[in-house]
Amino acid sequence: MICIILTLLASVLVILAVLVQNPKSGMAANFGASNQVMGVRETTNFLEKFTWTMAISIAVLSLVATVAMGGGTYEGNSEISNDVKALQEQTIEGQLPAMPQAEIPAEEVPADAE
Repeated sequence: MICIILTLLASVLVILAVLVQNPKSGMAANFGASNQVMGVRETTNFLEKFTWTMAISIAVLSLVATVAMGGGTYEGNSEISNDVKALQEQTIEGQLPAMPQAEIPAEEVPADAE
């Protein structure tokens, strides 16, 4: 749980760091007024390093959270879970067909055609 909270915090910090940075080129560079509104005059090395550090920490925290969660599955309704397990066991043992069989209705021949 703590990994998820740290990942969310790092994500918000990356968003803020990217918004503060001065665009170097592209369409956003044409809007000079946006830089003056944000109060940014030039991109510093600190912001770039901070952005990369937060991006790497998000990736590492995501991997740690995945490993920490393990292979556990959520079983919300135990009755449904038990029914599903019973059906799976019957299918594996051959008591039930793997695919339910449906009856195809016969084509009706009109009385006039005879």
